[in-house]
Amino acid sequence: MNWNHYRFVSVWELRAPPDAVYAELEHVEDYPRWWPQVREATRTGSGSGTTRIRSLLPYDLVTTVRERRHEPEHGVLEAVLGGDLDGWVRWTVAPHGFGTRVVYEQEVEVRRTLLRVLALPCRPVFRANHALMMRAGRRGLAARLEAV
Repeated sequence: MNWNHYRFVSVWELRAPPDAVYAELEHVEDYPRWWPQVREATRTGSGSGTTRIRSLLPYDLVTTVRERRHEPEHGVLEAVLGGDLDGWVRWTVAPHGFGTRVVYEQEVEVRRTLLRVLALPCRPVFRANHALMMRAGRRGLAARLEAV
């Protein structure tokens, strides 16, 4: 087993129309406004940028983000990640009842040296940290969509 490889899936159900949810998710540079753990998100070009993320644990993850898929008609946003995390991330947005279901998928390999060294003993803590971050993201996006 590669202890530095992670695959995450989170499902968010939101009381907002899919188009409104997709519109928020496609503006990565606005994530720090509603997602507390996304400390910085900067566009560096058309379809590319950088992010700095910090959750409960005392470390920042800095990534480059390069858009791979941008398909509003299918509700899909996908990007390639580099830097402290190497891999990909995908949002899939679809109607669900009177609102929207968002599926967040991420498959990455950790590149940051300290986190690689701590991978075996701290893996459950890293996964819990990610889960806390995702819960906060769902709450933040829901509040932002309600305010619009």
